[in-house]
Amino acid sequence: MSATTKRPAGQGATLAEANASIRRQHLQRYVIAYGVLIVLALFFLFPIAFMVAGSFKADTSVIADSGSLRAFVPEPFVGLENFQQAAERGNFWISFRNSVIISAGIVFGGLVVNSLLGYALARVPFRGKGLLLAIVVALIIVPFETLAVPLLLMMAELGWTNTLHAQIVPFLAQPLYIFLFYSFFLGIPRELEEAARIDGAGPATVFFRIAAPLAKPAYAAAGILIFLASWGQYLWPVMVTRSIEARPLPLGIAEFQGLPPRDWGDIMAYAAMMVVPLLIVFIIFQRQFVRGVATTGLKG
Repeated sequence: MSATTKRPAGQGATLAEANASIRRQHLQRYVIAYGVLIVLALFFLFPIAFMVAGSFKADTSVIADSGSLRAFVPEPFVGLENFQQAAERGNFWISFRNSVIISAGIVFGGLVVNSLLGYALARVPFRGKGLLLAIVVALIIVPFETLAVPLLLMMAELGWTNTLHAQIVPFLAQPLYIFLFYSFFLGIPRELEEAARIDGAGPATVFFRIAAPLAKPAYAAAGILIFLASWGQYLWPVMVTRSIEARPLPLGIAEFQGLPPRDWGDIMAYAAMMVVPLLIVFIIFQRQFVRGVATTGLKG
């Protein structure tokens, strides 16, 4: 007697139909999901496409064509004329230098400060730790506008107004990123650090050789978010700067707010030059950013 049993022909057909039905359902879900994502991507890309097309058009055509699909066509094409005029009129390169220095200072300094504070909250036992953590969480929901005036008075007392470091130092420690690193370091097994201490490693060695390398996704996510926020900051530079020598890019576009008719082509060109560094940074670090968002809880 054979050890194998043959399935009835009807049962085999039923299984094949069930598998085909499951494959169709999966295909439908993929089509719907990708369709929704494509629509959302186009929706968010429309302003960027309008800006890039307008940066190569004549000033009068940017607004005149805004109500039709011609808004996304760079015609009449003026080449790089708008970019040259925008760079000269808006002091682009001075503001660009300032933005690079400010953003780099906030990103690198902020990663060091916030990660150290987050690690201390996660690993170092001390009295009042729970209260301090509660204060950090509470400060996340406090808007910057409520702190701007007292902070401005502090900068005036220190003589830091109209300087670059006045736009860097106040933003090195930020509650959101302290809590982000705190949450990430809590998920790192303590056994790894204890093993390093048994081998004679000190606190600094444990942090820089064990904890920090394991927290690369948190550093990537926090770094990109800090860069985005610092690059587009407007309110604080308006309050604390007085001359173009200390002003970042977002304030440079105010040079175009003159009497009408405004040079919309120059404005679009200036805005495009502001956006390009953001796109480059995100494209380079998008994989690390997605991984960091997935592992640090920023996705909600």
